Amino acid sequence: MTEVEAKKPQESLQDRLAQVVELLHRHKLVEDLAHRQEGENRERVENLVHRQNLAELQRKLDELHSADVAHILEALPLDDRLTVWQLVKAERDGDILLEVSDAVRETLIADMDDHEILAATKDMDADELADLAPELPRDVVHELMESLDAQQRERVRSALSYEEDEVGALMDFEMVTIREDVTLEVVLRYLRRLKELPGHTDKLFVVDYDGILKGVLPIKRLLVNDPDKQVAEVMASDPVSFHPDENGYDAAQAFERYDLISAPVVDKSGKLIGRLTIDEMVDLIREESESEVLSMAGLREEEDIFASVWKSVRNRWSWLAINLVTAFIASRVIGVFEGSIEKLVALAALMPIVAGIGGNSGNQTITMIVRAIALDQVGTGNTSRLLRKELGVSLINGLLWGGVIGGVAWWLYGSWSLGAVMTGAMTLNLLLAALMGVLIPMTLLRTGRDPAMGASVMITAMTDSGGFFIFLGLATLFLL
Repeated sequence: MTEVEAKKPQESLQDRLAQVVELLHRHKLVEDLAHRQEGENRERVENLVHRQNLAELQRKLDELHSADVAHILEALPLDDRLTVWQLVKAERDGDILLEVSDAVRETLIADMDDHEILAATKDMDADELADLAPELPRDVVHELMESLDAQQRERVRSALSYEEDEVGALMDFEMVTIREDVTLEVVLRYLRRLKELPGHTDKLFVVDYDGILKGVLPIKRLLVNDPDKQVAEVMASDPVSFHPDENGYDAAQAFERYDLISAPVVDKSGKLIGRLTIDEMVDLIREESESEVLSMAGLREEEDIFASVWKSVRNRWSWLAINLVTAFIASRVIGVFEGSIEKLVALAALMPIVAGIGGNSGNQTITMIVRAIALDQVGTGNTSRLLRKELGVSLINGLLWGGVIGGVAWWLYGSWSLGAVMTGAMTLNLLLAALMGVLIPMTLLRTGRDPAMGASVMITAMTDSGGFFIFLGLATLFLL
């Protein structure tokens, strides 16, 4: 770190966003004042405003990393977002498009003409082009493919041939290969002739003349061993490698388990065709985590927080419709016991407690199960064991906390029988929550669906209806 860097105060991302928002606000404010001017003064003031405020905003954007600019774009309403996007230098467009979320990227690409898109993508690597291609206009993709050399074109087509969550769609084609029958001195001279090393290069890939992977040479071994030694003497001959049709999430877990920075990707014959890098794995893990959270809430896809009303409605309506049906069922359960509630008003005050605690317990169970499935710690074969464990936990919690709330109900309403009903209902509803918390994700997994899809909505519906039925049923049976 230089002295200048050491003295420069560190700004958080929120500070930078606040500065950009302030500059945009100032620009709009002065622009509004300029519009109120008349005649020649108006044109002069407007030109001065544009030169000063927009120049200052552009300077601020130029200082920021592409990932920071991407975050700022995601945090701005559409009009402000497009204003900032127009101020970004053209040579940075490609990097920023790769950093922003899919939903925001759609709005940015829609604001670009074909020439701008081609300029932004011309220097991208094959794997980056493959990431972006599905969201670009078809004629632009065709023109872009025509502009690539044969090798790049083949790489892009190869990456596009795999599903987005497969290793083949995530791998990078930029890597350094060497032979096993050369000395480390030769390797060092070869590296010095390169302009730069590909990002995240922590190892070199050792291949034979047919491109078959023989091993890897970690950079640290290259640096600390005798230069006269041959590569074959110091290389690791059994590296962790992946096939292009493997699941990317499995690869990400392997990266975490073995502390990998990069890893080779080989075809069925063992030929080296690419590599995976830690940055792609981190992005994949983050996207999977976000997708899981959205799925549990019943959202179909990532949503731009400033998207149009209609787009947001389309993303949210399906599970809201299901929730409406389940809420109606819960209301009918209450309606069945309307006479009991009229006779004992305390039931109306106490029944939301039973349903609420059941929903919370069910969500705890379902979150644990979904997480374990994501980490490959459990499968459908563990269902019975998980059921026994979760039912045991719920039984203890139900008796303990049901006893507490039963005692409170006895103290409030002077009825020990009401307290006993409260304890029993709480225990039974927690057992129901545990049962559903295991069965819902396991059933989804067995049928090939995402175990998190709508799980939170379904468990809440079950515990609400079940909790009302159990509590009001016990109260009717034993109290009335």
